[in-house]
Amino acid sequence: MQNKIIIVAGARPNFMKIAPLWSALVQDPDFSVSVVHTGQHYDDAMSGQFIRELELPVPEFNLGVGGGSHAQQTAEIMKRIEPVLVSSKPRTVIVVGDVNSTMAAALTAKKLGIQVVHCEAGLRSFDRSMPEEINRVVTDAISDVLLVTEESGRVNLLREGVLLDRIHVVGNLMIDSLLRYLPKARLSNTIARLGLETQRFGLITLHRPSNVDDEHQFAGIVNALAKISQDLTLLWPVHPRTRTTVSNITSHMPSSIKLLEPLGYLEFLALQASSVAVFTDSGGVQEETTALGVPCLTLRDNTERPITIECGTNRLAGTCPESILRTWKETVENPKTGCMPPFWDGHTSSRCHSVLRAQVLGKPSPFRSVHA
Repeated sequence: MQNKIIIVAGARPNFMKIAPLWSALVQDPDFSVSVVHTGQHYDDAMSGQFIRELELPVPEFNLGVGGGSHAQQTAEIMKRIEPVLVSSKPRTVIVVGDVNSTMAAALTAKKLGIQVVHCEAGLRSFDRSMPEEINRVVTDAISDVLLVTEESGRVNLLREGVLLDRIHVVGNLMIDSLLRYLPKARLSNTIARLGLETQRFGLITLHRPSNVDDEHQFAGIVNALAKISQDLTLLWPVHPRTRTTVSNITSHMPSSIKLLEPLGYLEFLALQASSVAVFTDSGGVQEETTALGVPCLTLRDNTERPITIECGTNRLAGTCPESILRTWKETVENPKTGCMPPFWDGHTSSRCHSVLRAQVLGKPSPFRSVHA
């Protein structure tokens, strides 16, 4: 008898995480695997293109939730996923990351008595003004199996009272996708299409409400980036939620900051890999730049991924112009030589698969002794 597993994704970063996991599980005859797309990110540039490039199946269920406030979106996901779970009767629901879809699906599954597995568990910024932090804490508190990307996640969960036998340090699924698709990304014509073959350039990504919804803070960040762009051309694929704020200051944007439409996974990966530096407020980009060995300036005052600073190429640059420019000066004068964190080796999906077989089918996991 096959054991039904549903993997839930909703926002763009989720697809990079579920792709290698789906690939590993779908080959196991003991499991029947379906993908639910909540539709939290719903246009083609933010989800459809990623699904195709990562060779994921068309989701069996697309909830079409769309936008709205955090409460509206979370409630709508719960309303729409409940009948899917009731009719499908999965043994296990897997959620990934820290978006509203993650918490909403975990809560709904748990109230139906379904086993919940959280991939990327235990990460903490310790900043509860961030919606993602609330999603992480709540999801971890109710999950049965917690799959962890880095040592800080294990430490945080133990500190919060999670039992050791529920925690498994497996590595980073996003890096599985990166290592698999990087050769293909490097062969793309992205650099040539943008006329960058002979240019040094950096890359910008901004989407967090604390950065882009506060006009004063956003203007300060852009002013700092404008000064940096005097020495380094900066490319900025504009996230949909940032588009309106950016359009209000387009007339003041220097030509050395080039605004782009949202990019697909392979195009963005190609640019990251060739960048002199990346300026971001994204958690996933902090991880990807560490894996690529590309300097990263995180435009935040905290990070839930400390391994990218301790082991990788990331620096916290803050959000005020002075701290951003100071951190850029430090990056230029004293570049960090990072290394790949433990278990970020492209085999995380295999370790996740082994843990799931142990937890769902009752067979021992080979990874317990490593971290006990």
